[in-house]
Amino acid sequence: MSQQDLKKQVMKIISDHRMGVLSTVENNKPHSRYMTFYNEDLTLYSPTKMDTEKIVEIEKNPFVSVLLGYEEKGQSDTYVEISGTSTINKSQDLKVKFWDESFNKWFDGPEDPNYVFLQIQPETVRILNNQGEPPQELYF
Repeated sequence: MSQQDLKKQVMKIISDHRMGVLSTVENNKPHSRYMTFYNEDLTLYSPTKMDTEKIVEIEKNPFVSVLLGYEEKGQSDTYVEISGTSTINKSQDLKVKFWDESFNKWFDGPEDPNYVFLQIQPETVRILNNQGEPPQELYF
């Protein structure tokens, strides 16, 4: 599969699956949790509170891993594994662009200073469980 075709497939999986698993590093061990992800040309954004342990973990070690794509039983679902680095993004434009009324449970609107995004810049993207094919890697 060409890199262009691979990127199209990765983009489709990411677009179809907004919920995924984010793993950070805590005390030299993986720490995973479910998060919501937004995609802009393979840069991922995940809303979070500034006063959470994941922020502290990323400030100490910016390397993260994201899994997106599994559904239901997952036995035949193609999914992506993204390894990269994360930074905290406080952009008001992003906060307005991705604001969802469901966020009212956690934030006082898009202007809330505690409402930030984890910005994940991929270094490696792999497609796994792709119709019996070996994992394929998208190069950057």
